[in-house]
Amino acid sequence: MIVAALAAAGLAALIHVYIFVLESLRWTAPSTRRVFGVRSEEEARILQPMAFNQGFYNLFLALVAGTGIAAIALGATAVGAALVFAGTGSMAAAGLVLLVSSPDKASAALKQLVPPLAAVVLLALGLAL
Repeated sequence: MIVAALAAAGLAALIHVYIFVLESLRWTAPSTRRVFGVRSEEEARILQPMAFNQGFYNLFLALVAGTGIAAIALGATAVGAALVFAGTGSMAAAGLVLLVSSPDKASAALKQLVPPLAAVVLLALGLAL
């Protein structure tokens, strides 16, 4: 169960690294603007500082989860679990906020929400058993 939890946490981390790339490195690209529903390059430029910052939040969450995965793999289960719970729990909470605040973005919210939530549930079960 712990291996499945770490796989889900790894997937969640990869998704959040991808979101970082979109928000912080490719924000004004036409394909990225379409993903986020930004209509014009001018609008993208206005939003760019906010997106740049938000992208780094996603990267930091991925780094926390990834560090936790590495710690568990190296035998530091308590520290690793705390980091995985912190990283993936925050990712799941952010996905839930997006789902509740913008129901029209349910698809994106579920992509952001489901893998880290699975990691939290599977890790909790794996540690409890």
